[in-house]
Amino acid sequence: MLQRKRNRLPGFDYSSYSYYFVTVCVHNRLPVLGEYSGKSLVLNEYGIIVKEKLLSLPKRYLYMEIDEFAIMPNHVHAIIIIDPSQKFTSCNDSGMGDHYTGTSRDLSLQPACIKIKSLSELVGAFKTISSKEIHQSGFKDFRWQRSFYDHIIRNEKSLYKIRQYIQQNPLRWEIEKDMIENLEI
Repeated sequence: MLQRKRNRLPGFDYSSYSYYFVTVCVHNRLPVLGEYSGKSLVLNEYGIIVKEKLLSLPKRYLYMEIDEFAIMPNHVHAIIIIDPSQKFTSCNDSGMGDHYTGTSRDLSLQPACIKIKSLSELVGAFKTISSKEIHQSGFKDFRWQRSFYDHIIRNEKSLYKIRQYIQQNPLRWEIEKDMIENLEI
């Protein structure tokens, strides 16, 4: 049986504080999230769903932020920040945190231990919620590519370069598309 290559850095805690550069691709890299009109990408209804679901993640998971992102016709780039210390105290030695939850049974005074999701779990949540809504909107065959690319951003210089890469990605898409079309003539 063919062994699958590990994508993540062995021994690294992907739920720890860090900036992560992530790329998620549509299955078979089909350009189904939007198209170019002139010099800018116009998201279609599926691209809009992807954008909404990406930006909703920090509302669901208070310990994460989206720093920079770009939605392309067949992939998404994002810098995800995981910072458990910014929003609440996670589980301490007693297993209880300072975050409280409530339900219709009025459990509002019971402390809840918040599990910080790993980068893989956060990307998985994004893929699940965006796919589900895209399917509900009528595109039943939509799928994300298995797994995703990630890079742990280790310093300001790297963060700056990755932000530039994300911001310039739409321009590169159009240039590369034009080059390919000119080669086919």
